[in-house]
Amino acid sequence: MAEKSNAGSLAPKRRDFLELVAWSTFGVGTLAALWPLIDSMNPSAAVLATAETEVDLEPIELGQRVTVTWQGKPVFIAHRTEEEIALARADDTAGLRDPATDAERVQRPEWLIVIGICTHLGCVPLGQNPGSPRGRWKGWFCACHGSVYDTAGRIRKGPAPKNLYLPPYSFVTDTLVRIG
Repeated sequence: MAEKSNAGSLAPKRRDFLELVAWSTFGVGTLAALWPLIDSMNPSAAVLATAETEVDLEPIELGQRVTVTWQGKPVFIAHRTEEEIALARADDTAGLRDPATDAERVQRPEWLIVIGICTHLGCVPLGQNPGSPRGRWKGWFCACHGSVYDTAGRIRKGPAPKNLYLPPYSFVTDTLVRIG
């Protein structure tokens, strides 16, 4: 009888081990099968690449405007002249549809950074190139419906209800800005 009880005590230990191996294999297999689904929920490399955009401002000359892309949207960067800054500040007290002072719209007076999408119907306003129309206030002009923005990106005339939107941005150094 001692042999039976001794053999009986070994059997449950072996069964426990086999059960543990089977459940472990099942768990690892399930995770391996689900991983592609879980991984597909992460943002794509293209989205991660545009979550933040760094722009070197050093090559942008005084008076020049450039367009960069951030999250699939055009972002206008204007290296404003003293004249453009003075025009923007002079209009701080004007009756604006979407009131904002120039100082509220810029972190540094010489750099204006705005999302280049008209707030009326989502067109891209003209004014980035030296020869393109900029309107009476020398900012941007949306040819689709006639919205005119000033040198601070504020709406001055036309159907657009809001100023050009400001993206989140910060100056990393004097010549490097991070958008996003």
